[in-house]
Amino acid sequence: MLRTPAEGAHPALTMRMRLGVVIPCTYVERLNRFRVTVTIRGRQVDAHLPNSGRLMELLTPGRRCWVAPVSGRRRKTAYDLKLVEHGDVLVSVDARLPNPLLAEALEDRRLGPFRACQQFDREVVRGGSRVDFLLRMPEGRLWMEAKSVTLVENDTARFPDAPTTRGARHVQELSEAVSSGDQAAVVFVVQRADARRFAPHDEADPAFGQALRQAAEAGVGVYAWTCRVTKERMAIAERIRVDLS
Repeated sequence: MLRTPAEGAHPALTMRMRLGVVIPCTYVERLNRFRVTVTIRGRQVDAHLPNSGRLMELLTPGRRCWVAPVSGRRRKTAYDLKLVEHGDVLVSVDARLPNPLLAEALEDRRLGPFRACQQFDREVVRGGSRVDFLLRMPEGRLWMEAKSVTLVENDTARFPDAPTTRGARHVQELSEAVSSGDQAAVVFVVQRADARRFAPHDEADPAFGQALRQAAEAGVGVYAWTCRVTKERMAIAERIRVDLS
């Protein structure tokens, strides 16, 4: 059910998403794409890294971070790496969170360009793939893809931090949706609070930057929001400028 925020409520203060119990630790090393070693109270343990990005500016030995205990029969580790301290900024490295964060913000009608959304569905099949969101807007259907961003350089959020053919394919599919008569948007969720603008990271993946610019020219909306991150909760916070020049 879509909600109407209380009068005077500030979007950054509506933080319904709880991160659960997190345990302080120290980063040691990255073992492979999805596993790291950390030290908890003097004992080294492995943790799942729910992020395929390089994260080179965040994952440095000695870095203070936080893990969450997780159990399950198929688990190979007992923890998930959730947060990393970067200077005085707390960064969420869980790439699974942008979709539920956006869903929460849509429900609360906190995203200005999509405040008129009447209903939305998640993980909707379009053609041969799944799109993160399908919004019912007064003007018709709007397909939306969400992207997780953790890299910030000189106040600029950058995506991706590693080549992503999948990301380029997603924005191309959004262009196809527009050409078929629907609306479409890609939303970059910056999982930290210190970015002032967003720009594609052409140095890491020029093909993605080209695909994003072509999608924007085709009518796909390109948006970016930062997040307010604490050790207890997270929420979509401030919309920031998108620079595709």
